[in-house]
Amino acid sequence: MAPLSPLVREAIEAGHLAHVVTLNPDGSPQVTIVWVGLEGDEVVSAHLQLHQKLRNVGRDPRVAISIETGRPGPGGLSEYLVVYGTARITEGGAPALLQRLAYRYIGPGVKFPPMDNPPPGYLMRTTVEHVAGNGDWD
Repeated sequence: MAPLSPLVREAIEAGHLAHVVTLNPDGSPQVTIVWVGLEGDEVVSAHLQLHQKLRNVGRDPRVAISIETGRPGPGGLSEYLVVYGTARITEGGAPALLQRLAYRYIGPGVKFPPMDNPPPGYLMRTTVEHVAGNGDWD
């Protein structure tokens, strides 16, 4: 995939909730809402515990991530971005990423996670292979 366009980067970093779809062992979809950001051209999310979505990625790394932008799109429909890619899980770094994203999702001055000594957790890093949706994402 070529580097992400400025419009795609803006949509990912705007602070709108993302819907992440992974595949359960039986092939059924598993959907969860997460905060997302970018590190380079990878979409990143942080997780304090090894939830089902992370176990799914460990077994099958294919993911889809959708984000509504809050703007009107072509034809009057709401603009949204869908990122298709391959994810990988790395250990540690979750509290730092959650704190960085909390400023965007909750507001300045917030402490997140709201606990002392949170576990190191996990990061999900998604390499973008294709983008789609309703908007000018090229």
